[in-house]
Amino acid sequence: ERSTTKKVTLRLIPFLFLCFTISILDRVNIGFAALQMNKDLGFSNAIFGFGAGIFFLGYFLLEVPASAMMAKVGARKWISRIMVTWAILAILVAFVKTPMEFYIARFLLGVAEASFYPCMVAYLSGFYQAKHHAKAIAGFMVAIPGANALGAPLSTFLLSVSWFSLAGWQWLFILEAIPALILGVICFFYLDDQIEAIKWLNKDEKKWLIDVTTKERLEKQQVKHYTFLQALKDRDVLILSAGYFCWMVGYYGINMFLPTISKGLSEATALSNQSIGWILGLMYVCAMITMILVGNSSDKKNERRWHVAVCLSISAFAMIISSYISNTNVTISFVFLTIALCGVFGAYAPFWAIPPSFLTGAAAAGAIALINSIGNLGGFFGPYIVGYIKDTTGSFHTSMIYLGVSMIISSVIVVSLVKQSGKVQSKSVEKILKKTS
Repeated sequence: ERSTTKKVTLRLIPFLFLCFTISILDRVNIGFAALQMNKDLGFSNAIFGFGAGIFFLGYFLLEVPASAMMAKVGARKWISRIMVTWAILAILVAFVKTPMEFYIARFLLGVAEASFYPCMVAYLSGFYQAKHHAKAIAGFMVAIPGANALGAPLSTFLLSVSWFSLAGWQWLFILEAIPALILGVICFFYLDDQIEAIKWLNKDEKKWLIDVTTKERLEKQQVKHYTFLQALKDRDVLILSAGYFCWMVGYYGINMFLPTISKGLSEATALSNQSIGWILGLMYVCAMITMILVGNSSDKKNERRWHVAVCLSISAFAMIISSYISNTNVTISFVFLTIALCGVFGAYAPFWAIPPSFLTGAAAAGAIALINSIGNLGGFFGPYIVGYIKDTTGSFHTSMIYLGVSMIISSVIVVSLVKQSGKVQSKSVEKILKKTS
């Protein structure tokens, strides 16, 4: 078990981590581009917020159909297609001139990237025992804060360049999209769709992995066998979708505007864009460490829901506190912003370990896609409403309360309404082992 799990981890996690890092980088670099782009193109906070958020509308509309396609054509081809397509569209964002062009480019980028994340979660769940799901998911999901940690100083540096009559924000989009194009081609040859096709495990390791994943799948199907469409109607899948929606309203509301908020906070200390980038990078490193620790704790204690709720609640209160002390102490405000980021990222691994605990195969892919698509629709409402409130009130205070309350609602939903605990039911697996041996 140990040697096989180690080989699977070393083969899959670093590569998927790298792919997901580029995905997140291309998704959130819009927040850093706003430091220049909004002024160059004359965009208001509301226009920027709508354009940043409309990405998730395209994502929402195509998420479930695209996941169904992945189940038919295989993860290897589908993930490769996604990366190449979004790389091309991400480059085109660099050449928008009007709000409408901005909206269209961001919407199409969301369409192109739809199903990328659920495909990766469903793909990984087929190569790991359920008891390792949270750690495996955390292993590549640290790419989310990791991409921001890398992207913050890199993006602020690119804002300072001006080559071939293109502004820094344009080069930001172009240069950060090229790796996706390269990795998309590599992905086609690197990943395997099924365990049976693997050539990097020996015969005994492959047999053990096939046996243990098959028996766990049978255990889940004994409770209830879900088809793709049945999974989309499942009570807990729908409730998890609602909880994830409220969470993403808060997450993307703060994440898309964090460079702008930080710029405002740093005016008192006259920090440059590059200095802001390094500070934000350090904040995201802290979030990355928190994500790993929470994922390990969730697996060790075999508990999911309370790990999610505690992380989101801490994040919500820290976000609100940060906003209200920003006028008196910028340093302490940044500390609470860091705590808020740690909380919002820490909840990821235990949350996404819940769906694969009771769903398998195409049903798992469909459910994860539905949760992710509805949840990421919150990525539209969060940035847009934050931008609208900022333009209306001239302050981020009310916005932070709105985002914090949204995440508290999410924590309540996950703890009080979701029946599936995400725990590993090892006794049932043992019974099936006896029956099938």
